[in-house]
Amino acid sequence: MESSSNHEVTLLLKAWKGGDSQALEKLTPLVYRQLHQIAQRYMGGERSGHTLQTTALVNEAYLRLVDCTQVNWQDRAHFFAVSANLMRRILIDFARSRGYLKRGAAVPHIPLEEAPSVCNEADLNLVALDDALNTLATVDERKSKVVELKFFGGLSVEETAEVLHVSSDTVIRDWRLAKMWLLRELNSGRASHEA
Repeated sequence: MESSSNHEVTLLLKAWKGGDSQALEKLTPLVYRQLHQIAQRYMGGERSGHTLQTTALVNEAYLRLVDCTQVNWQDRAHFFAVSANLMRRILIDFARSRGYLKRGAAVPHIPLEEAPSVCNEADLNLVALDDALNTLATVDERKSKVVELKFFGGLSVEETAEVLHVSSDTVIRDWRLAKMWLLRELNSGRASHEA
């Protein structure tokens, strides 16, 4: 059932790209739940009382996705990778517009081995993480993409490998190294603010 749904999403994405507006209407209910889950991962890291809510984040991302007429959708995994990136950009723009702290100030020490639980920490500084991911992208863009796809996009190792056109073993290795690199980067940012 899951693979037939994945295949249906891929077909609808290609039909939508081809100009079939009804494909978008059929696609929306198939992807909404996972878009909402991605948004929840992002919003889980935000402080309580954040003025942007999960549903609003999904809606804003959806509006931007509808305007993405230049994207050549490869498949379902590619769609969710783009969606995760859009949500990250929306939240970062929102945080920067509010002048939130940068580079790890007041960010609690969280072992990246506990990556799935990181998004549940209310004080996680998304701007600091975004800065660290951007820095990682200048050093090793693929590792940065692995973090974005797995951690924020919720893609499996196999889906991440498919999007990046690498092996699952490469994704696992990149994931492990990226977590160590980000931990070091976030801790050094935190230490510089404490000094």
